Amino acid sequence: MILTENQEDTDRYWNAIVGNGGEESQCGWCKDRWGFSWQITPRVLLEATTDPDRAAAKRAMEAMMTMRKIDIAKIEAARRGRRVQDARKSLTMRRRAES
Repeated sequence: MILTENQEDTDRYWNAIVGNGGEESQCGWCKDRWGFSWQITPRVLLEATTDPDRAAAKRAMEAMMTMRKIDIAKIEAARRGRRVQDARKSLTMRRRAES
């Protein structure tokens, strides 16, 4: 498992593996050109799927099951029961506050 901190890291690892002769699979999994499988997992995904609010965790898990590469904004939106646009705004505001 490759644990990532943000969407940029997730995209970078995913694109490096898939873009160099690898192939996509489901739920954050991909295979490199030599046949090794990798799971590119944002920390946010682990936090969302283990949320003590079981309904939020279930929404995050259901969102993940529809993905190939994990989209953090969509996971956060599902966890909160909100639209993706609202989650993207929230993520942008949080990044600005961390800078």
